[in-house]
This record gives sequence, structure tokens and C-alpha cells, in this order.
Amino acid sequence: MAIGLRVRSNVWVVGSQAFLHSFFSTVAHRLEPEGWGSQFPAVQHELYRGEISAHRVAAARSELAAIQEQLKRFPPTDAIWDIEDLSAGPPWGEDISPDITSLSDYFVTSDGRDLFEVFFEVLSDAERAEAGIKVEGGV
Repeated sequence: MAIGLRVRSNVWVVGSQAFLHSFFSTVAHRLEPEGWGSQFPAVQHELYRGEISAHRVAAARSELAAIQEQLKRFPPTDAIWDIEDLSAGPPWGEDISPDITSLSDYFVTSDGRDLFEVFFEVLSDAERAEAGIKVEGGV
């Protein structure tokens, strides 16, 4: 089942629930030594739980920009598939494109787009519409 990000009637497909959980797990494990959501509450608490209100979209944009920048310091092999099982790995194993050079470009949606590009497109749409963002399954 695909997961998508919705702003009003617009939906961007991200990928599987496990894929999106991997992104959040990687951020928590690599960038939040004080615990899940300690550095990036709009992303790691609100978005992870399924919704960011319109008034928190700017905070999410700022946090995602910082996350993207900080993930550049980590090689793709440092991805965390599941924070509750650090031995778990992605279904494709270590077979990744040589174009992926860090965790900042590791996460690619099911339709081949960089996850950060999708996030920023969704945030821009939410800002224009003065609307919130919802995470939805079954897209």
C-alpha cells in the first residue's frame, strides 16, 4: 500500500509505509541524540503522526532543510530501515545507484523522485493554499 502526502485535493505519492518509516528512523537515530523529535518536532512528531497544521508548515520547511543539510554528512550505508530493529535493512539490500552519495539523496520515492524535492513541493503547495498536510495510506 502506497503512502502519500495530501494538501487539500493534491496528493504526492511517497512509497511504502516501511520506506517512510525508514526516513523518520534515520533522522531520529542519526540526528536526534536526545530522542525522537527532540531536534525536529514538526517533522518527527507532527508529520510522523500523520498531519501538520497550516500554521506549522513553515516550521516543517525549516526543519526539513536542516535535516537535508545534516544528512549530507552520512554515507548511504548509514540508513536506518527500522529504529526498533537496527539490524533490519531495505528490501533491495545494498544494491543502490552510484548516484546516491549520502543520506541526503538516499531516499527516493516509488516514482523515482528525491524525497526532499517532494517534501518541499508539498510544503510550497501547503503554503500557497494556507492548508495543512496529511499523510495518507492507500493512495
